Amino acid sequence: MEKQLTTPQQYPLTLNALTMAANQATNRDPVVSLDDETVLAALDELRSHHLVRVLLPSHGRSVKRYRHVIDEVYGLDAPRYALLATLLLRGPQTVGELRARSERMVDFPSVGDAQEQLEALAEHSEGLASLLPRRPGQKEDRWRQIVATPWGRDNAPVADDDRDQDQSNAVDENSFEGDTSPNEELRSELASLRLEVAALRDDIDELRQALGG
Repeated sequence: MEKQLTTPQQYPLTLNALTMAANQATNRDPVVSLDDETVLAALDELRSHHLVRVLLPSHGRSVKRYRHVIDEVYGLDAPRYALLATLLLRGPQTVGELRARSERMVDFPSVGDAQEQLEALAEHSEGLASLLPRRPGQKEDRWRQIVATPWGRDNAPVADDDRDQDQSNAVDENSFEGDTSPNEELRSELASLRLEVAALRDDIDELRQALGG
């Protein structure tokens, strides 16, 4: 979902590019280190829920590619699935955090616009997001996704260790506008470049096989 909006020229993704995207260190909480077999198992599960499609090789290509269809399945436009993607990548967040962290995918003119889209996700027939109760010491409400949870969408509990930013990380929405530091932007650009290199390697391998090399 993220890569479709940030690097559309490399999308859909090969297994190699998808694994690299999943393992990148920026805009992830937690940061993971997955191998191809684990990623393939996840893809199979997503396919069983009709959320991912496999694009078979064509036009000289020899590598399968994968694309999500969450926008089709849930009827979401880009702003809504950008927010959902950010929630999936980073866990519970405030509206201001979500607006700032999704800006590479979609530009929300204001915090209010992001809030409206989150409310639409919560009111969706599938119940894709929900508002978390504010904890003592926290200044802002936080939102979470309830698509990928071990307990399902119904009556999802609030775990004590749900990786929320604790009181020391609680921020005011208005002060979050400049959250993305130069270093964070550089790391994001580096991750995109690495993904592009991975995709180019796949294209070169396909070309070699097509030429019989």
